[in-house]
Amino acid sequence: MTDHPLAIPEPQPSSPPTAERAHSAFGALFSDRFAIVGIFICSYLGINAITRTLLMMHSASQVDWGVVQVGAIYGRGLFFDGVTAFYFVIPAVIYFVLVPDRIFRHRFHRPMVQAFFFIGVYILCYGAVAEWLFWDEFGTRLNFIAVDYLVYTTEVVGNILESYPVYPLLALLLVPTGLICFVAVRSRAFTSAWTVPGRFKDRAISGFMFLMLPVVCFIGVDSSMARVSENAFNNELAKNGLYELFAAFRHNDLDYATFYDQRDTTEMLTRLRDLVKTDNATFISDDPTDITRMVVNPGEEKRLNVMFVTIESMSAEYMGIFGNGAGLTPNLDALAGQGLFFDNFYATGTRSVRGLEALTLSTVPTPGRSIVKRPGNEEMFSLGYLFQERGYDTKWVYGGYGYFDNMNHYYGNNGFSVVDRTDMTAEEKTFANVWGVCDGDLFNRSLKEADASYAAGKPFINYVFTTSNHRPYTYPEGKIDIPVKTGRAGGVKYTDYAIGEFMRAARQKPWFDDTIFVIVADHCGSSAGRTSLPLRKYEIPLIIYSPGKVMPQRISTQGSQIDVAPTLLALLNWDYKSKFLGKDILSMKPEEGRAFVGTYQKLGYLKGDRLTVLLPSGGSETYAYDRVTKNQVRVGTSQSGLTDAISYYQSASWLYKNGLTRRIEAE
Repeated sequence: MTDHPLAIPEPQPSSPPTAERAHSAFGALFSDRFAIVGIFICSYLGINAITRTLLMMHSASQVDWGVVQVGAIYGRGLFFDGVTAFYFVIPAVIYFVLVPDRIFRHRFHRPMVQAFFFIGVYILCYGAVAEWLFWDEFGTRLNFIAVDYLVYTTEVVGNILESYPVYPLLALLLVPTGLICFVAVRSRAFTSAWTVPGRFKDRAISGFMFLMLPVVCFIGVDSSMARVSENAFNNELAKNGLYELFAAFRHNDLDYATFYDQRDTTEMLTRLRDLVKTDNATFISDDPTDITRMVVNPGEEKRLNVMFVTIESMSAEYMGIFGNGAGLTPNLDALAGQGLFFDNFYATGTRSVRGLEALTLSTVPTPGRSIVKRPGNEEMFSLGYLFQERGYDTKWVYGGYGYFDNMNHYYGNNGFSVVDRTDMTAEEKTFANVWGVCDGDLFNRSLKEADASYAAGKPFINYVFTTSNHRPYTYPEGKIDIPVKTGRAGGVKYTDYAIGEFMRAARQKPWFDDTIFVIVADHCGSSAGRTSLPLRKYEIPLIIYSPGKVMPQRISTQGSQIDVAPTLLALLNWDYKSKFLGKDILSMKPEEGRAFVGTYQKLGYLKGDRLTVLLPSGGSETYAYDRVTKNQVRVGTSQSGLTDAISYYQSASWLYKNGLTRRIEAE
């Protein structure tokens, strides 16, 4: 039927929202198809808020709970969560800009987008669990440790599988993921994304606005902005783990001159010479860039064997001789009473490679990665070469796969031959986990290596590195009274048991009476504290034992892992040219003691009860430390401590960068 020309037309359905509405101010960022991105961001913010709350409750006793402090944690945390979310959604934003409207609105495209949305939310939930597990182990958000671990997936994945019920956890994550996605896809905003058409020009404008946000954040935001308190736990809670992970990846190598306060190089090198000089050493030149000196130790040179045992994660606080009443370390406590026991001794870092670096190179922890992991770390001035040049068998004996943390390459190119898990026969490996053979098997192999050197008529130094005191804390059944996989206490007690068996076997060997045993930790079992460098978390044991050769004594002079090599060489009465930054602790006056502690970013110098911390953003912090109460409080700057700290760290970085820490060829 033909419409009458005067008939009033029927009202037409209202047209879809136009670009004018869609792009009003910043509303465009969360309208049309970009509503999906907005919902994902909201999901991310919600998951992180819950994660932050759970982590806060986990460390409730360490957190400052004032209203202002908690508000700062959540406020700054929300900011960093948002920044991270903008980075996270970049691929989706680009895709939504480029995909044509006819494809985006196709009936087969919607389930595909929903599937990817599900995967994305599942990854967010997985990340929350990873954050919890990492916090439980290290007391921090994801950081440089996580970056290093990403490289060694065999050990890390294996450790996770052996430590946690991984597959049930992965299945359980489907529940919160499904709930979030169910609510999201049924929301009006999510549904409207498929019904609102848009032109490419409009999408490009929205995408540009979205992509500008991460660009601005990349330029103007950095991790230092997460600092909300003097309390390190509060600061960590204000961070975003994923953001910190990528920040650590970007800054894994830090140039001292770029990031830290520095002074005139010649002045600092001259000051360093004053700090490392001793009464029994003479510099071979007046050049301030050359710290080489001739060290002369009185007495007849001793060609004793050395068993150099570095124990994984053995904090001082685990040992009975330091006041622990749990009875975890009877063998180590006995050795401490029968040898030289250093009770005021500190690790240089929180990672094994930091301890290994300090013990073999006698150098302070320069910023960024340990020298053990850096390219070009061959032919350094090391303890290994000093023994090798005197005709010793020099062996690095490790129960794991030494490619981990680049250890085989480092030791193999700095004066040691390598013996690791791959060199052990099936009969020698009675028990192993992902990190390596049990400490009992490791010590048995080190005894065989010592026997072989003795049979060949050669003195030896065996550098032995344990693994059992490490999550998942598994070891042979029936050796101790603590069940496996029940925590750190079992790892500590089993390692102590293995050391006891090792010493009992060694006492039956013909080389025992001519051997010095050096027992030291690589670092503490935990590094988390209320301050950025909690000194109580750096206190470790050092025991030097040799009946008839070393008289028992308790040494309370402040010392560092960088002092172990010079102290050992002094006990042997060796004369040698040195580039070490450490000193013989036994020759230091009590007031000369000092120690070095650090992370890959923060560099600490402890002198007496004052800790000076150099910060990567420039500037410094100073703390007063009470060793009895373990209380550590912020105080005013110590100018002498600051000068000495800069002298050590700036000079050490400069010397390494300029190739002046290389070995001295034997004459």
